[in-house]
This record gives sequence, C-alpha cells and structure tokens, in this order.
Amino acid sequence: MSIWDRLGDFIARISASAASGVADVVEAVRTIFSGDAELRRRVAFSVAMIALSAKMAKADGVVSQDEIRAFYEIFSVPPEHARDVARLYDIAQQDVAGFEFYAERMARLCGTGHSNCPMLEDILDGLFHIAKADGLLHQREGTFLHRVSEIFRIEDAHYQTMLARHVDLGETDPYRVLGIERGKSFEDVRKHYRKLVAHNHPDRLIARGLPEEFIRIATTRIAAINAAYEMIERGLRHA
Repeated sequence: MSIWDRLGDFIARISASAASGVADVVEAVRTIFSGDAELRRRVAFSVAMIALSAKMAKADGVVSQDEIRAFYEIFSVPPEHARDVARLYDIAQQDVAGFEFYAERMARLCGTGHSNCPMLEDILDGLFHIAKADGLLHQREGTFLHRVSEIFRIEDAHYQTMLARHVDLGETDPYRVLGIERGKSFEDVRKHYRKLVAHNHPDRLIARGLPEEFIRIATTRIAAINAAYEMIERGLRHA
C-alpha cells in the first residue's frame, strides 16, 4: 500500500480537532501508528514535509507556480489523494502557531535527538528543492531554512554543505558540496565521495524512513554530489 493510501486513512481517522493545529496532528501520528514504528516514520516524514512546506510558503508570502510544481515533484501525489494533501497543507497554513513551533514538533516526531539527524536532513533537503524552484533562494526563504536547520540541530558546517548542494555549481565550491577540505589527495576525495554516495543511496534513505514516493530528494542529492565530484576530478587530474 502506498504512503498516500496510508496518509488518506490517517486523515480520515483524525478528529475534527486536528484542524486546530500541529500538536493534534503529531499526537494523532503517534497514537494511530503506535504499533508500527516503520510506518509511523514514513507517515511522520510525509506530514512534516507537507506542514513545513506550507509554513515556508506562508513565511515567504508568495507561492509561485514553480514552487507548486516543485512541491508535486517531491510528492508525486496521485490525483485521488490530492485532497488529503491539501487538507494537511491548509491546516498548517491556517494554524496561528509559527513555523518554529512546527519545526520543533516535527523534530521530536522525526528526529533522533542527535545533531545532523539524517531524516531531518532529508526533510530540509526537500524544503530546499521547493524553495529554489523559481531559480532563486529568496532572503526570507533562506532565513526560514537556516532557522529550521538550527531547530533540527543541523550543525552549521553541515548546513553550509547542504546549502552548497542547492546552488549553481558554477557559483559555488565543489569541495563544500562534498563537505571536504581543499588540499586533500585525489584518493581521499574519491574515498569520501564513495562514502557519500553509499550513505545517500535511495535504499538507505528508504530504510531510515523516507517513503519511496519521495525518492526525488535522494536523486537530486546524488546528482549534486556527482557533479561536484566530477568538477574536482577534472581539476585534480589536470593539475
């Protein structure tokens, strides 16, 4: 059964009081899926992505068609479940609670409690993909994403690596994209690159809770890692 079927069932089962805000939605995820930890992680990831996407759109003040397309690239929502996603999105946008409150709740629901939690990084990567859809990362979006990263306990150096992945490689440092210092030997760079590729393989992301339907996050991340490595490889081989 797809995550959208599960999400549809979840929305059908939550009470009308869930419309009051994220606290009720989070508690519903914990309660309804208490007996299935893997399914709970997948639903929690989906809810977090939808809710924080809505909060980011509200913080920016303008929702562009590019952002809407990027949203559905990440989500690939079947037509029969579009209303389910729209309801959660509306709950988050209409909630009077600020995005920081949402991010804190989602961090508790999805995170490990440790810094640089991979699942929270996956959520942040999805938000980056949507934010940059119109070709620019606007100041308000950048402020939003950086604050979310702080709440998610993403270390600043790690956040800068994530940020670099979402900037045109013609304008950023490929070493920063890979999160490795300049001056390393080609062999060290290659070992680090292979470790990154293995760590970010779609199967690994699915194993830690990323629903299969969200695999675009993994493929865009791997594409940025590959492009950065190729730039470094060309430079080192011709040095």
